[in-house]
Amino acid sequence: MFTGKKNMDPIKLIASIIVTKLINTYFMSIQIEGKDLNKFIMVGDRILIKPRSPLERTKTGLFLPPGVQENEKIQSGYVVKVGPGFPIPAVIDDNETWKKNEQVKYIPLQPKEGDLAVYLQNNSFEIQFNEERYIVVSQVAILFLIRDENLFQ
Repeated sequence: MFTGKKNMDPIKLIASIIVTKLINTYFMSIQIEGKDLNKFIMVGDRILIKPRSPLERTKTGLFLPPGVQENEKIQSGYVVKVGPGFPIPAVIDDNETWKKNEQVKYIPLQPKEGDLAVYLQNNSFEIQFNEERYIVVSQVAILFLIRDENLFQ
């Protein structure tokens, strides 16, 4: 009848299978193959973040088991790429409908490449690129930024 665990209630077995499939569906990261991260074009208010490596110990010296920090609601990482921002609607004069204003203008985003961003994990999406983990978040999900102008000099 069942090839799974012995002495397990069939309802619990089915429930565990459904929960496992839901977790794999909603929390699985997208795998992207390629050679150059510069070919990524962020759209609108989206920001690409390289998450910081998780802490292995607490301040008091206790070792943390794997996956503990991934369950935290607030995460941090370094901004890698930033989208153009929020588009501004073009102003068209009603008398001159023949003119076409194809130049789109944007309200720029606050984050810059290299900033340390603290963001909400619930509003983020994970992607894998060349076996590296990246997070895509909207500017709304970023709580605050830490900018060090002398970091890359």
